[in-house]
Amino acid sequence: MESEKMELKLYNTMTQQKEVLIPINPGKIGLYVCGITAYDFSHIGHARAAVSFDVLYRYLLHLGYEVNFVRNFTDVDDKIIKRANENGENPFDLSNRFCEEYLVDMGALQCLLPTHQPRVSKHMDHIIKMIETIIEKDCGYVVEGDVFFSIDKSPNYGKLSGQLLEHTRAGERVDVDARKRNPADFALWKAAKPDEPSWESPWGLGRPGWHIECSAMSVHYLSPRFDIHGGGADLKFPHHENEIAQTCAACEDGGVNYWLHNGHVTINNEKMAKSKKNFKTIREITVSYHPLALRHFLMSAQYRSPLSFSESQLESSSEALYYVYQTLQDLEDGLLPYREAMSEDGGKAQQTAEAKDIINKMKSEFEAKMLDDLNTAHILTGAYQDALKFINASLGKLKKMQKKQRMSLLVSLVEIEKAAREVLDVLGLFTTLSYADILKEMKQKTLTRAGLGEEDILRLIEERITARKNKEFARSDEIRAELTIQGIALMDIGNETVWRPCFPSQANSSN
Repeated sequence: MESEKMELKLYNTMTQQKEVLIPINPGKIGLYVCGITAYDFSHIGHARAAVSFDVLYRYLLHLGYEVNFVRNFTDVDDKIIKRANENGENPFDLSNRFCEEYLVDMGALQCLLPTHQPRVSKHMDHIIKMIETIIEKDCGYVVEGDVFFSIDKSPNYGKLSGQLLEHTRAGERVDVDARKRNPADFALWKAAKPDEPSWESPWGLGRPGWHIECSAMSVHYLSPRFDIHGGGADLKFPHHENEIAQTCAACEDGGVNYWLHNGHVTINNEKMAKSKKNFKTIREITVSYHPLALRHFLMSAQYRSPLSFSESQLESSSEALYYVYQTLQDLEDGLLPYREAMSEDGGKAQQTAEAKDIINKMKSEFEAKMLDDLNTAHILTGAYQDALKFINASLGKLKKMQKKQRMSLLVSLVEIEKAAREVLDVLGLFTTLSYADILKEMKQKTLTRAGLGEEDILRLIEERITARKNKEFARSDEIRAELTIQGIALMDIGNETVWRPCFPSQANSSN
């Protein structure tokens, strides 16, 4: 198995160092990632977490692991109830709608579906049973229908986040409650309030606290101890700290071997968050930018680093991906006249030594970056760009070559394309669409950003042709310059003028 030959190093928040991934069960990985609280459209901060752990999931599969990937939906929460009341609708109708909208966004971003996507409302039995066990072990206590976890019974509390117990904020999403034995104790179960969803429990009608949900579902779908737990950096405290306390209290062998946390997306140097009202939804961005460009942008920094949002960064990602797909489309077009001859050759022709070297360098550079804590920053640069340059340089040589030499280059180009496509596939930047269809979609998004239609471009191209015929070169240059500002490059190829997206010459640095 591939995974036995290559050592994947992941940064473990608990130990604050990179560690070689050694699964509990050889060849198998248990992965739990905290999902969204479903009450609104998800923003690109949520998208970053989803893409970061999708890259991990895809790479583990690439290494040959069998992965049990669990990502939950919180569909019972104060925020859901508040929004539902504002809308005058049932909280479960609201949360169900936004769970489904989230899955639409995940599909657009090429995120693979997890093995399991449990919803809190469907796991009350498991949650209640875990709370009962925590109380039995004297780590939880009941006050007037509420149940609290006793922090004093958790000697290692604060180890993950580095928060000393005496410095911790009381509670997590609620104000200080004088009934608590310790101000830092947190709710395992909340007594029912009028007009709120509630379930029967040994302590009366109520609903679970936020933290117990993930403990119960991770134990149910994985085991008390599993390999990797992931989530956003903001979840380290109190959510993940409380998860550890609960699971270890309820299960003697409870724990997680590797804690992974992705960095925030920032906008104007502030964390993007719904509470700050400075967020941009995934849906809002993908109106104007191809979802693959958004995915590429979200991977443009190492997953633990903060990522600063700007439209110029999205433009850069769009341009980088367009170049990749245009090169692969040019290759497909360039190979078309020779497909029959290659079929007749029957695999006799061999790759060139140069092509083998290009493929080996591309693969080894890709694996080296990914094995080093999934370092996707600049992932499609270096050896990958060298491969694309080789493709572009080779296409012009094919016609001039002798048959045997040409056949060897054709075979080489096919293998380079296969290797380049595999890298895209592992990164989730490859879709079931043809190269031509992806390019067409990306061009349409460029037109949307420019506020133009295809007919507008064609009209300006005709106007420019007329201007050149009339030796009105200033007007010709003006048309080209105006379109370049809008992210549209005109290219004169022979007697024909075509257009393609480009980086806008005066794009806003942030928006």
